[in-house]
Amino acid sequence: MEELMNYIRPELLAVSVALYLVGIALKKTDKIKDRLIPLILGGMGILLCSVWVFATSELTSLRCVAMAVFTSIVQGILVAGLSTYIHQMGKQMKKAE
Repeated sequence: MEELMNYIRPELLAVSVALYLVGIALKKTDKIKDRLIPLILGGMGILLCSVWVFATSELTSLRCVAMAVFTSIVQGILVAGLSTYIHQMGKQMKKAE
């Protein structure tokens, strides 16, 4: 977990918590299959991280735009992965072995 935290920007940790809550809500609906939830969370993570990255970056060249897109995608995947990790840790801690 600590290794993963080294790669996620601290400002975006709140996105992971939000995705965790969205995941719980999606799990309770009957309209969305469980196997689609990680894909939805990944897409939402990329979208939310994109908003933050583009709002806080100076896009003065094509290179800056490309870096912002790359950062958005990577951070979005990482925060979605962290939200899934948090969910799985909670499930595993409840198991009696």
